[in-house]
Amino acid sequence: MQFHFQISSTPQKSRERQILTALLALVTGALVLMYANFLYLIAGGYLIALGLMFMYARVPAFISGFPILAGVMIFIFPELIPYTFAIFLGFFGLMMVMAFQFAIMGFLTMIIAILILMNPDSVAYFIAAFMLLYGVSNLIRLFQDRNRKRDDNGDPDVIVQ
Repeated sequence: MQFHFQISSTPQKSRERQILTALLALVTGALVLMYANFLYLIAGGYLIALGLMFMYARVPAFISGFPILAGVMIFIFPELIPYTFAIFLGFFGLMMVMAFQFAIMGFLTMIIAILILMNPDSVAYFIAAFMLLYGVSNLIRLFQDRNRKRDDNGDPDVIVQ
C-alpha cells in the first residue's frame, strides 16, 4: 500500500509570489553590482519591498516586520549596513533552514552573513552575491516545480494504492 499526499494552497498565487520574489532579488543584485555607491538606498528599498511582499502573502507579522525594520534601520543609519544586513541574512537563513525546508540556500545565506561580518568593506559584493543566488535558486525551484506538475499528467493529489 502506497500513500502519496500533496497539499498545496493556491498554486497560482504561490507561483506569482515566487516569480516576484525572484525578480526582485535579481534586479536588486544587478543594481547593487552596478551602483555600489547607492547600496543603502538599494538594500533598504529591497528589505522594505520584501517585507511588504511578506505582508501581502500574509506571513506572520514578526517575520514580515523584520525586513521592514532592517530596511528602515539602513535608511536611518547607512553606516550600519554590514551589521544590519548580516543580522537580516542570519535570521533569513535560519528561517529557510527551519521553516521553508530550503536548507542548502539557508546555509549559504548564513555563510554570507558571517562573511559580511568578517569583512564589512566588501558588503556590496556579498549582498549582490546573495541576491543573485537567491533569485536564480527561486527561478530554478519554480521551473522544477512546473516540470514536476507537467510530468504528473493531471494525476490526483491524493493517491491510495
